[in-house]
Amino acid sequence: MNIKRIGIDLAKNSFSICAVDANDKIVRERTLKRKDLLAFFADIPPCMIAMESGSGAHHWSRTLIAMGHDARIIDPKFVIPYRTGGKHRKNDRNDARAICETAGRPHMRFVPVKSESQQAILVIHRRRRQVVAEHTRTANQIRGFLAEFGVIAAKGVNTLKREWARLRMEHAEHLPLLAWEELDALYSQLLSLHQHILSYDRKINHLNKEDQRTQRLMKISGVGPVTASAIVATVGNATVFKNGRQFASWLGLTPREHSTGGKPRLGRISKRGDVYLRTLLVHGARSELMLTHKRPDAKSQWAEYLKLNKSWNKAAVALANKHARIIWALLAKNETYHLV
Repeated sequence: MNIKRIGIDLAKNSFSICAVDANDKIVRERTLKRKDLLAFFADIPPCMIAMESGSGAHHWSRTLIAMGHDARIIDPKFVIPYRTGGKHRKNDRNDARAICETAGRPHMRFVPVKSESQQAILVIHRRRRQVVAEHTRTANQIRGFLAEFGVIAAKGVNTLKREWARLRMEHAEHLPLLAWEELDALYSQLLSLHQHILSYDRKINHLNKEDQRTQRLMKISGVGPVTASAIVATVGNATVFKNGRQFASWLGLTPREHSTGGKPRLGRISKRGDVYLRTLLVHGARSELMLTHKRPDAKSQWAEYLKLNKSWNKAAVALANKHARIIWALLAKNETYHLV
């Protein structure tokens, strides 16, 4: 049986398979148990095997690649339009068919398959992101409780920490002791969360010292240790992207196009792709914009022009887009960044 491409709908214990031949005709459909999956693919000649990104996708892709297959991971957003059945009915069989159909489309963009070491680094980033969110929520909760008693604290976590001793002393008698007991406990929790963030930062910095790629990326102003580490761990081999624009598009940093009648119309950025990487790049660009007026290089002068003629937010996104393209060039071509 000549199988050209297989779509597999991943699950915990049950996997739906859809295989097509060179004419894109379905030649095999079945459901496999987890214990039978690898044996099934071991009996099939090497072919493309596509699956949606999600839990276990990178593990199965690595395993299938080791068996000689061409494993591909697809963003689930691209699969939805190809799901067939009454009113796009969702079930395992239709999902496998849709995945198989999507993988065969020309110019389809696939998610880079991550190694185990990449995924391990991303575990650190996800935990750090979770702790940072909890850190912010705790600070907002303290500020909200204080406001209920008429005590207003300035915005910003660092500002709250600097002013805490003064607020505690000035308003010691304005709040009931019971309230201060809880607020003091929350503040201790805030400090503990901050220490957790610093511990993750130390881990990331240590890993960066052992990776030449992250060290090259950190030479770009506006790209710090966390951003460099996250990009290298997420992307890995940048050559899977055709060029810098495709990489920026994958991150959701390129504008949506609504062109018709030969008249191009560009809207806001698509915001497709990895939210975490896009957020890091935009925040880094915002920080960089605060210093561009002091720098004579071409990139800084271009950013200053955008700040004056567009807006701060548009300038930040445009600068993040430029950084993404530079990052692709450094990773894909193994180059070193030189300021012009």
